[in-house]
Amino acid sequence: MKNPLQLTINIVLALAVAGLYFMHFRSPVAAPALATDKSVAVMASPDMNTATDTAAAAVAETTSAETTPAPAATPAADVTGNFSGKLAYVESGKMLDGYQGMKDARKAFEVKARGWEKQNQNMLASFKAAVEAYQKQAPTLTAEQRAATEQKLQAQQQQVGQQQQQLQAQAQEEEGKLTQSVLESVNKKVEAYGKAHGYKLILIAAPSGTIAYGEKDLDITAPVLAYLNAAYHKK
Repeated sequence: MKNPLQLTINIVLALAVAGLYFMHFRSPVAAPALATDKSVAVMASPDMNTATDTAAAAVAETTSAETTPAPAATPAADVTGNFSGKLAYVESGKMLDGYQGMKDARKAFEVKARGWEKQNQNMLASFKAAVEAYQKQAPTLTAEQRAATEQKLQAQQQQVGQQQQQLQAQAQEEEGKLTQSVLESVNKKVEAYGKAHGYKLILIAAPSGTIAYGEKDLDITAPVLAYLNAAYHKK
């Protein structure tokens, strides 16, 4: 059986852990990096969490399998090693940060995150009030009454922890869904842009260092971003 002092320590720890955890909800969805297959630019998994990584990687794999041409269609190289078709690259961070679809996804997640944070605050406030009420009444209670009240508080504390875990799982699932939706949309639009403009290969310049160097005249981030936003606003 825990005494009132131990319960006070527990509630302080619960508040601290919850505060650290829910700071994540206030952060916008991070812009994922990009990767490529042999013919088109394909979104790669973001680094936000393992669940999202798995979902986005599956999207990239599926898109690659559907869009990669037969070996004969791979851009041919001459004796100097240069591709015979049009070649370009885009900066993934700049493109996704400027894509309105990503901005809207972040806003949608932030709205839901505020709701989850409010739920968490209400749970903690209720638990804290129960602990404070017990501390005031404890001197006037019998040993049996104190034992029964402390048992109830411990059960409530466990319930709060379980509900926090549920909120965390819900947040991760929702974050993954929103991000995957954006990834799939960008995959299709970049592929369409590449085909419409005769590109054999569109590479990705990502913060992870996918491309070490590229001449600026090969950077088509701006026109691709304009294309993505134009297509997004038409829907």
